[in-house]
Amino acid sequence: MDREIPKEVRRRERNKRLMRYGIGGVAVIVVISVLVSVMRTGVREKDVVFSTVDQGTIEVSVSASGKVVPAFEEIINSPINTRIVEVYKKGGDSVDVGTPILKLDLQSTETEYQKLLDEEKTKQYELEQLRINNEVALNDMANQIKVSEMQLNRKRVVLRNERYLDSIGSGTTDQVRQAELDLNVSELELEQLRQQYAGKQKTLAADYKVKELELSIFRKDLAEMKRTLDDAQVRSPRKAILTYINDQIGVQVTQGTQIAIISDLSHFKVEGEIADTYGDRVAAGGKAIVKIGREQLVGRVSSVTPLSKNGVISFTVQLDDDSNRRLRSGLKTDVYVMNAVKEDVMRIANASYYVGRGEYELFVRTASDELQKRKVQLGDSNFEYVEVVSGLKPGEQVVVSDMSMFKNKNKLKLKQ
Repeated sequence: MDREIPKEVRRRERNKRLMRYGIGGVAVIVVISVLVSVMRTGVREKDVVFSTVDQGTIEVSVSASGKVVPAFEEIINSPINTRIVEVYKKGGDSVDVGTPILKLDLQSTETEYQKLLDEEKTKQYELEQLRINNEVALNDMANQIKVSEMQLNRKRVVLRNERYLDSIGSGTTDQVRQAELDLNVSELELEQLRQQYAGKQKTLAADYKVKELELSIFRKDLAEMKRTLDDAQVRSPRKAILTYINDQIGVQVTQGTQIAIISDLSHFKVEGEIADTYGDRVAAGGKAIVKIGREQLVGRVSSVTPLSKNGVISFTVQLDDDSNRRLRSGLKTDVYVMNAVKEDVMRIANASYYVGRGEYELFVRTASDELQKRKVQLGDSNFEYVEVVSGLKPGEQVVVSDMSMFKNKNKLKLKQ
């Protein structure tokens, strides 16, 4: 026969069951909390790069692409229509001033040059002949003037005699007038001869100058032909490296065809290109920084093309250290051209996240060692720093490494 369980016993059993349920519930809550904490997205601190917001100066710059090229490079073109006969050097060889590079066929050019030399002598003889003819013509006229002067003097004597005879009654008035008339006519004839002589002098002198000018022009053409002939014997104009040569013996080359290139590979410059929207920020004389890996080379913008081509403006940077060991012809570089200075502004390190002025979403480190996404307004930049316009305070730490894989997250756990 069953006995009724005392109330005190039942109460103790009920309390035990409630305690077990409570402990189980607390354990479940703890486990869930731990699982949530474990499952929350996080990132290891050593995998991200932080930049601390500070205040300082930014030399504002615009970035451009650049290419290292030799500081000096000369293209040698064929001065005539000809063919290559011999090749004396190959690409990569060092050449000195006057070193023969290749030989062109000069037979037709030399023949033409000899013909011009003969023509020059002919023109010299013609000029000398003209000079002699001019002297003879002027001497003839000068003799005529002398004869006319002598006749004039004789007629003056005749006039004096007629006047004397008329004064003593031995002559007549008509004879005196006739003598005066003859004298006047001779004076006019003499004056006419003198004027003709002066005119002839000027005419012959002008003709002679025209012939001299023609000879001078011809000699200039001859000198140009001689220069062309000399250029056809292709030699290096300076000490450099032969970076290209047309070594196809027998090939026909037309006038103006590139046959060789020599370059000074001990000194370099940088040719940069930038979008024409930034053209007003690049000017000759401006400071420029050329980055090759982690190395920075300082230079100055030496020239800027005045016209845009395909939306791009080209410029040249002369480097202070143009013989740096890192410089190689054809090497691609980043170029930063300085155009303004901003002082006492908030700034953070420049990195791949920055693509220009505007609003960004960056992860900021909180006091509880979490990364929280925040909207930040950024301004101008240079190759080292970016201006912070708003959204950050000095001393805060911002992630500047690539966080694109967390673009949909607003908060990240920072793991040690």
